[in-house]
Amino acid sequence: MATEMKTYVVLFERGPENWGAYVPISPGCVTTAASLAECRRLMAEAIPFHIEGMREHGEEVPEPSTIAEGIEVAA
Repeated sequence: MATEMKTYVVLFERGPENWGAYVPISPGCVTTAASLAECRRLMAEAIPFHIEGMREHGEEVPEPSTIAEGIEVAA
């Protein structure tokens, strides 16, 4: 059986020493890493792992419903 692909919004934030990332509609799905590239890689592994855990615990897996955009303003 083929796995259905879904796109979840991930927010990345640079801290003083590392990068952090989280999925807004999936509390607890977070990761940190020294670089943005590593943080992306880890999050690509964390999301399916998190979803698997939710299913094992009988929790409802949220459908992707978040949209993120950058809006440029004069600051």
